[in-house]
Amino acid sequence: MDAVTFTRQLIDIESISGNEAAVGNYLYGELCRIGYQTKKIAVEGDRFNVYATSAEQTNPQIAFSTHMDTVPPFIPSSEDANYIYGRGSCDAKGIIAAQVAAAERLRREGIYVGLLFVVGEERDSLGAKIANDHAPASCRFLVNGEPTENRIALASKGTLRVEVTARGRMAHSAYPELGDSAIDKLLSSLGRLRAMKLPNDLEVGPCTLNIGLIEGGRAPNVIPDYAHADLLYRLVGSTDELRREIIATAGDQVEVTFPLELPFLRFRKLDGLPTMIAAFTTDIPKLTNWGEPLLIGPGSIHVAHTEGEYIEKRQLHEAIDLYCAIAKQLLG
Repeated sequence: MDAVTFTRQLIDIESISGNEAAVGNYLYGELCRIGYQTKKIAVEGDRFNVYATSAEQTNPQIAFSTHMDTVPPFIPSSEDANYIYGRGSCDAKGIIAAQVAAAERLRREGIYVGLLFVVGEERDSLGAKIANDHAPASCRFLVNGEPTENRIALASKGTLRVEVTARGRMAHSAYPELGDSAIDKLLSSLGRLRAMKLPNDLEVGPCTLNIGLIEGGRAPNVIPDYAHADLLYRLVGSTDELRREIIATAGDQVEVTFPLELPFLRFRKLDGLPTMIAAFTTDIPKLTNWGEPLLIGPGSIHVAHTEGEYIEKRQLHEAIDLYCAIAKQLLG
């Protein structure tokens, strides 16, 4: 199987989160065609994960895994001498191609791995949550693919999503003393949160904050009765103390909720591989039943989700070699 051609075929099937059925059916058909025992794991509606094993060994000790979905918008594939372009080229359809090619090479050598491709990683990791209930008892290692430029991740920052809501009382803006500005309350709270000292890990780096969304108010001449902000912290440790500090710092004039948390993780090291720290989160926290996790894949996270997303062909081919070497080292 030619990894470049396969990558382009996958890119050209639009699979924005929630619309992965077409690429899932294509992957299912291709894996069946080359001799894998392949099944669809239902997720919701017409969405499903794809899990494949070699007919020679249906209870593998290692699973290669990544996701089939992409962020919007759809961008069809193209290529030049050095790069493949298009939505999902590095995040993560090139990784799918590299993992399938590596599994094929290993199978020819009598080494068998499972292949798990899930939906929904870019949105809510729903596919991974469902897949966790279908993990084979034999699986000891999960080699998860995300764009790390073929460096093994030592750790992955966690995610803490925070919603801050302020409520007030409407009034005519000519008489502000008759109202109670929710926006003023929110801005004061956000100012304190921005100034709050955050944890730092000597190896991983700092916890970071992004205020990603602010909304509120009704009109320029109305004292606002409602304001809301969505915040995202990238974590470098546990969150118990951080949560308490956020609530205390935000103050009693706002409501604070924590709708999402994905933990900070440290990963297994392997000899002879360059290392990195992943500032992003992955499906790994939702795949705990699949064995000890490792995180590595071709492509750069810095071009993922951009209009010029690409994967370097050299890295794509190197990843095939790396996945094979990792499987042999883990089983050795």
